[in-house]
Amino acid sequence: MATKKTTPNKKKANDVRRHIKTFWKIFASFILLIILIFLLASWGVFGSLPDETSLENPEKNLATEIISSDGKTIGKFYKENRTPVPFDSLPDHLVNALIATEDARFYDHSGIDGKGTVRAIAFLGSRGGASTISQQLSKLFFTGERASSKIERVLQKVKEWIIATRLERRYTKEEIITMYFNEYDFLNQAVGIESAANIYFDKSPAQLTTVESAMLVGMFKNSSLFNPNRRPEMVLDRRNVVLSQMEKYDYISEKVMDSLQALPLNLKFTPQGHDEGSATYFREYARNFMEDWIKENEKPDGTKYNIYQDGLKVFVTIDSKMQEYAETAVKKHMAHLQEAFDDQNKKNKTAPFRDITEKETEGILNSAMRKSDRWRQMKRQEKTEEEIIASFKKKVAMRVFSWKGDIDTIMTPLDSIRYHKSFLQAAMMSMVPQTGEVKAWVGGIDYKHYKYDMVKKGRRQIGSTFKPFVYATAIDQMHMSPCDTLPDTMYTIPEGRHHLLKPWSPKNSGNSYGGMVTLKYALANSINTITARLIDRVGPEPVIDLVKKMGVDTEKMPAVPSIALGTPDVSVYEMVGAYSTFANEGVYVEPILIQRIEDKNGTVLYQNVPKTKDVISNETAYVTVSLMEGVTQSGSGARLRGTWAVNSPVYKNAVTGYPYDFKNPIAGKTGTTQNNSDGWFMGMVPNLVTGVWVGGDDRATHFGSTAYGQGATMALPIWGMYMKSCYADESLNVSKENFKRPENLSIETDCTKWREANTDVEEIPDEFDF
Repeated sequence: MATKKTTPNKKKANDVRRHIKTFWKIFASFILLIILIFLLASWGVFGSLPDETSLENPEKNLATEIISSDGKTIGKFYKENRTPVPFDSLPDHLVNALIATEDARFYDHSGIDGKGTVRAIAFLGSRGGASTISQQLSKLFFTGERASSKIERVLQKVKEWIIATRLERRYTKEEIITMYFNEYDFLNQAVGIESAANIYFDKSPAQLTTVESAMLVGMFKNSSLFNPNRRPEMVLDRRNVVLSQMEKYDYISEKVMDSLQALPLNLKFTPQGHDEGSATYFREYARNFMEDWIKENEKPDGTKYNIYQDGLKVFVTIDSKMQEYAETAVKKHMAHLQEAFDDQNKKNKTAPFRDITEKETEGILNSAMRKSDRWRQMKRQEKTEEEIIASFKKKVAMRVFSWKGDIDTIMTPLDSIRYHKSFLQAAMMSMVPQTGEVKAWVGGIDYKHYKYDMVKKGRRQIGSTFKPFVYATAIDQMHMSPCDTLPDTMYTIPEGRHHLLKPWSPKNSGNSYGGMVTLKYALANSINTITARLIDRVGPEPVIDLVKKMGVDTEKMPAVPSIALGTPDVSVYEMVGAYSTFANEGVYVEPILIQRIEDKNGTVLYQNVPKTKDVISNETAYVTVSLMEGVTQSGSGARLRGTWAVNSPVYKNAVTGYPYDFKNPIAGKTGTTQNNSDGWFMGMVPNLVTGVWVGGDDRATHFGSTAYGQGATMALPIWGMYMKSCYADESLNVSKENFKRPENLSIETDCTKWREANTDVEEIPDEFDF
């Protein structure tokens, strides 16, 4: 039987069919393998995938926001500085820039871009990747950093694909874009688009321009590489690539693209660290308030709130603009005042201290050393006292404060303590007397270097700013008028009266005495002998009782006549609250700082309830205010109105904003303590009471003369600059009206009319201007 021969053509055809079968077998196996990998991945063989609950509520660390009364975010508490924003707050050009650059077919796929994936595989990623926005979001939420090995990376990619499709089923396209913008870390403590817009451009996302949006979208490629602070040229190039993509997909025209690409970055870098930004001292108060609040308040499920990751919103009374004006006033005046202080200390061998011995100086420095963070840290490391003290005498690299910016230097920690104590400190608080709302709070000159808050924690002698409380008590008890006269002569309260162990005979400033003077003149010129006569008549106990009702802590206030001249230590916070009682017709309102707290969904968790107390009659309050108006009309506060202080060494510099040239009613009182250690000014208009203190860290840090060390020089200019800015901003509605006069006022406050009706009294000094 003859065998059938296979022709070459037929053999070739068989080979082709066999190769085709082999190809399809391999292709089918590859497809089955992919399906198997996807199935195994979805079953959790290669590691767990997020369940439905996790997909519904992706885990996030949301910052707690501090929101001012005018709606500005003035601070945050966070582990990650993230504040979510809704899709409606994202401008169209921001969303368009993202889609054009990261996922042009975003609205056409369901989580995986098939065309892009095939292209990426075919060209091994050389013509662009295939990762969709949904995949990138799944990576941010659930898969984490890029795997190091190729096999792990493939499995990670599979997980991202699976999660991306699940996210697409669970959320709308708009929700996915919103989550992606809210989740991404833009570096420099800017997590999410809200923080990024604020930190890089000092504005909200809704206010971003097209070119600003393009820069931020460009950072999605790799924010560590495209860091505007470190590589601005690279960021500029990347931004222009984004603009090119927007033009490619017809979101902008070529002409617009060219014009925008020619623009610089125009960053306005605004860090949001805990030591930086606005209202740093107040934010620390708010943090302490929140930490105390969460101890007493639980979530519905019984767990504790976390102020660093639960996305709480804390609505506060601070006004962002008034806070800015306050901080600017403190900075301008204190930098200028420091120059004068340093100049006076050039020949002072014990600088920055005065009138103390070398041993007392050593005591101050040793005390500060033992209270320092460095001492506490070394104690925790179980170092001996000798080792710690030795370390304070070794030079190390450090950064120290200066009014021209921080300085990198080398010095011993002990020398740095003395250096930082050479700077004068300041504190101020401003409050609406009718509501108790605190509008501005400056606890010191620089929170980074001086953490101690002198508004509420610090307590210093208040000098003559205490005198209005004595006058108010006399008016309340004896129905005295500002026009009543008393002799301005030496006055002695004998031993045994008012708990005195020896006679008390206070002297006037400059040892100046005169004849009969009105109470209004006496307070305006801070005459000590008149105040001594008044407290002798009313007694110290009623005065202490009065200030206690006005919110002052009197536990350590001795019931002795000398308190009339301001020997007690009181905080700025207490003084503003107490003075507000006069402006609020005798009703004390406890200062309010936290209005309400909401959770991330807007549910109100806390609502402040104002605490008020009737302290004195509206008549007594009004008459006391009338007395204090005399201070700014012709007394120590008169420089708020005229130009007579223009040649003063402090006021003559334009940086102080002088002359202030106020024409409206202002009530106030200056205060200066012994050795010029503390300078105060308390100033009031009908709807705003502001207190300012200036002094050293230690009482031994002070000016050598009253010309510089008095409250009218140290503290009053801050009040003047602050109020000048507030009045310039008409949106604040700070009053220029008269203080409200009681309808049935029985005490005469117009001393011109009083003098006409009482011609038999001794002539009032001519220099007093009624």
